[in-house]
Amino acid sequence: MHSLTPEENLNRLRSSIDNIDAALVHMLAERFRCTQEVGQLKAQYDMPPADPARETRQIARLRSLAEDAHLDPEFAEKWFNFVVAEVIQHHTEIAADSRQVD
Repeated sequence: MHSLTPEENLNRLRSSIDNIDAALVHMLAERFRCTQEVGQLKAQYDMPPADPARETRQIARLRSLAEDAHLDPEFAEKWFNFVVAEVIQHHTEIAADSRQVD
């Protein structure tokens, strides 16, 4: 059985990381497509861009998932807060655009 050289092993690991990064980008793109629809729905019915109660529930849920996955819950929460800030910005822009069309 042929064992990998350190360089081959490094390349194998980096290839896996590259594949995971690609999957994450595609998943984030799909998530933002969904949140864009949420923003349009909220704008249509004059709902606020942020939902603090849902965000609190989601943070608790993601922290628990992170713990189960042996991922730092603080990191998971920071990631979620970063994404939610971007989503709220999009929702605010969608609502502003919607008011200009009316």
